[in-house]
Amino acid sequence: MRLTEFDIYKDLLKEKSGLVITPDKTYLLDSRLMPVAQKWGYDNLSMMTAALQGVPDTALVNDIVEAMTTNETSFFRDAHPFNCFKDHVLPYMIKNRIYDRRFKVWSAAASSGQEPYSLAMLIKDLGDQIKGWNIDILATDISQQILDQAKNGVYSQFEVQRGLPVQLMLKYFKQDGDKWHISDEIKKMINYRIFNLLHPMGEIGKPDIIFCRNVLIYFDEETKRGILENMNNILKEDGFLFLGGAETVLGITDKFKPVPGLRGLYAKKDSAHLQKAA
Repeated sequence: MRLTEFDIYKDLLKEKSGLVITPDKTYLLDSRLMPVAQKWGYDNLSMMTAALQGVPDTALVNDIVEAMTTNETSFFRDAHPFNCFKDHVLPYMIKNRIYDRRFKVWSAAASSGQEPYSLAMLIKDLGDQIKGWNIDILATDISQQILDQAKNGVYSQFEVQRGLPVQLMLKYFKQDGDKWHISDEIKKMINYRIFNLLHPMGEIGKPDIIFCRNVLIYFDEETKRGILENMNNILKEDGFLFLGGAETVLGITDKFKPVPGLRGLYAKKDSAHLQKAA
C-alpha cells in the first residue's frame, strides 16, 4: 500500500471512529480491507481507494470502519473487573438505590455481547436481592454487524470456554450441536444500540455504571480526553467507570480518579461516596 493510500484510510478511520492507525499497521489495512474491496467489486485496494475520493458511498465507509474495528472479547474478560463489579459495585448500588430500586449499566463497546451478558448473569444471580428492581443494561458498539451477532446470543464451544465459569454455562446456556445459545431471560435484560463514542452522549441517558474497557487504547490523547469528559457529563454523581487494565485517566483528564484499592475502577473526582465504595 502506497503512503498516500495509507493516509487516506488513516484520516478516514480517525474521523469516523477515532481509531488511530500507525504506518506499522499497514498489514492490517491490507488483510482486513481486501475482503471489503472484493465485496464491493474492486480488484484491489487501489481501486477502492480511488472510490473514496470526492463523496464516497456511506455504506462503503461503514464497511471499512467495521472491518478495522477490533472485536476481541471474551466472557468475564480479565476476571478482576467483574469480581469488582460483583463484590463492590453491585452491593453499593443495592444499598444506595434502595428507594429508587433502579440503576443503569452502560457497556460502551459491547462487541459480540460477552461483556454485557457477563454483567447480566452476575446481576441475575443476585436473585431476591433485586426482585422488583428496574435494571437497565445498555450495550452499544459502532458496528451494526457485531451488534446483530451479540443480539443472537449464539456462541461456539471455543467462545464459551474462554472465561465462562462452568456453573454459569450450565445455568444460562443451552447447547445445540456445536453452538451454545444464551437463555432468553439473560438476553431480554439487555438493550442493544449502535453508537459512536465520538458523538454526543446525551441519548445514552444517565448511567450509574459505565464499562468502557480496552477501547481507549486505540485513540489518541485528545480523543480519549473528549470521550472521558463526555462520560463524566452523563455519569451519575456517585457512579463508577470501569476501564481496561492498560488504560488510565492519569495525565488525560482530572474529571475522574481511581477508587483506592480497586484497579481499573474510577469515580468522579468529587464523588462523596468514593471511600465507601472502596
